[in-house]
Amino acid sequence: MQIHVVKKGESLWDLSHQFGIPIEQIINVNQLETPEKLVVGQALIIPTSTPVTAKPVIDVNAYTINTGETGAEEIHTVGKYLTYWMPFAYRMTDTGGLEAIDDSAMIQAAIEERVVPVLCITNFSATEAGSTLAHTILSNNDIQERLLTNIVSLMQEKGYRGINVDFENVLPADRVLYNQFLQRTVDRLHPEGYFVSTALAPKVSGEQKGLLYEAHDYEAHGRIVDFVVLMTYEWGYRLGPPQAISPLNQIKRVLDYAVTVIPRDKIFFGFQIYARDWVLPHVPGTEAETFSQQEAVRRAVQHDVAIQFDETAQSPFFRYADDQGQTHEVWFEDARSAQAKFDTVKNYNLRGISYWVLGYPYPQNWALLEDNFIIRKRM
Repeated sequence: MQIHVVKKGESLWDLSHQFGIPIEQIINVNQLETPEKLVVGQALIIPTSTPVTAKPVIDVNAYTINTGETGAEEIHTVGKYLTYWMPFAYRMTDTGGLEAIDDSAMIQAAIEERVVPVLCITNFSATEAGSTLAHTILSNNDIQERLLTNIVSLMQEKGYRGINVDFENVLPADRVLYNQFLQRTVDRLHPEGYFVSTALAPKVSGEQKGLLYEAHDYEAHGRIVDFVVLMTYEWGYRLGPPQAISPLNQIKRVLDYAVTVIPRDKIFFGFQIYARDWVLPHVPGTEAETFSQQEAVRRAVQHDVAIQFDETAQSPFFRYADDQGQTHEVWFEDARSAQAKFDTVKNYNLRGISYWVLGYPYPQNWALLEDNFIIRKRM
């Protein structure tokens, strides 16, 4: 496949003749909602019959936040591209329990798609940072033992094959306690045949300050657990000012540090697959709208604005005025930004890619993923 960026005056008819392929192929691979209208700067995948060369073999993970049949359908839709799936999330309690989620249909969908189901546990919620809960658990061995017993029981009952530990906002003073908990988890789960993974905040050095970072000890996680997911996204935070959500220049800073203390074959590159729309001028604390890449392109077409590309962040963006005359700024992902991320995974020789989060259609990503890699199936 190759990527073509639409120029002024170009139509699908022009591209069909230029590349010698049917219009329908271009429409289908990009899932164009308004094929009769393209915008300048729109990145399109052009199917080509290039010879198959040796592709890297990688693992691919995806989180879901939707549950029940909705989550199951999301897994079925892209299951062929996944090695692992993690439902977000079973929240831990201060007594060592786990708050259940509706995951039965999703586990069945994962098994049908030959995707390894991975239990994801966390300490935070939409309303609580989770620092106090983390301290309560990490500072009490009895609570940890009950938690691990409940985890093993749940995994045996449900059919999960491994665990993803996502402690966030851990107090800096609890850093060693967190490392000790991970070792205890590995010692308990490995003999049962389960693997252990963690989610890590995007750090650029071992001395990085801040509640998100200090207790996440990259070297310890890389030594103790089977693999880590780097949460390399959310620079363009929904409550912050408009900017690229996953700027590649920032991600490379994280990777440059990570590979010095974590084996490359344990590192998953975190890739966000949603877009955001901020109202300008930005008022601190106001929330950006989150939606799919397809919706981002639809808005550019609707308002007939050119899509620009930030070469430093390797991310597309555009501005438009709504019906009330309010200016908006949209940052999203397209074929160019996805390819840049895939090239980075290859260049750093990483274990794989972890998507946050299913539920936002992004057809170009999956087509390019399959064109770049062989996705390992472990079931």
